[in-house]
Amino acid sequence: MHIRAEKPFSYGYNEIATIDNQAQNSLMDFGILRLGAGHSFAETQPLECAYLLICGKVRLEWAGNTQTIARGSCFDDAPWALHVPQNTAVTITALAESEIAVQRTENARDFAAKLYTPQDTPDEHRGAGTMRETSTRVVRTIFDHSNAPDANLVLGEVIGCPGKWSSYPPHHHPQPEIYFYRFLPENGFGYAELDETVIKTHHNSTVFITGRETHPQTTAPGYAMWYLWVIRHLPNDPYITPTFVPEHLWVTEPDAPIWPPDAE
Repeated sequence: MHIRAEKPFSYGYNEIATIDNQAQNSLMDFGILRLGAGHSFAETQPLECAYLLICGKVRLEWAGNTQTIARGSCFDDAPWALHVPQNTAVTITALAESEIAVQRTENARDFAAKLYTPQDTPDEHRGAGTMRETSTRVVRTIFDHSNAPDANLVLGEVIGCPGKWSSYPPHHHPQPEIYFYRFLPENGFGYAELDETVIKTHHNSTVFITGRETHPQTTAPGYAMWYLWVIRHLPNDPYITPTFVPEHLWVTEPDAPIWPPDAE
């Protein structure tokens, strides 16, 4: 399933996915919060929540804590993300024009709220040194089962380089996932695979991966692609690692004989 935003987001919370939407089947709330300078947003949800700053400058207030955070570009700057358990009051006040990705899901477990800083999420250059750099990309895993074992969410970002692939080799997993895209420049585009279906992705597109589909991505030459990925653990089946399609794994070997052969 694919949703393309046909116009810029309005100020306030822009709902894209809901937990109970059976067509989406994501088991998550997802939306984009757009705030103008001086605007505030406050909520106390009976849900696990994560708030990822896409761009801008905001003051966060939660569980007796206050922190001002800023991010100039989701392409060039590492992320800030606030992750809180159910029934935690959160207030976000914009000190400049800002956009925040909001993720929520059901989770009865308690855990300590945490503000993930850019230092907590270093860039990982996946694909480097293989496939003749045709799938080199930057992956930023903010939290997953390894550092947030009581969470029901996994949150991260990918920077796709112009003309290259990401989320490759093809892989799948039973846990539902949402991809949300930004392009630089904004008129850029890419393609997302959902098994045998190929979707053209644009700035502010959302793709739902909820049926064990393989989901590699590619970016058009000349354009950078950023996408947020959020996964929902399943009961007694948390997301740890995906299952790669065996017939394509050979391309990741450093000495894979990729056509045309290298000159001797």
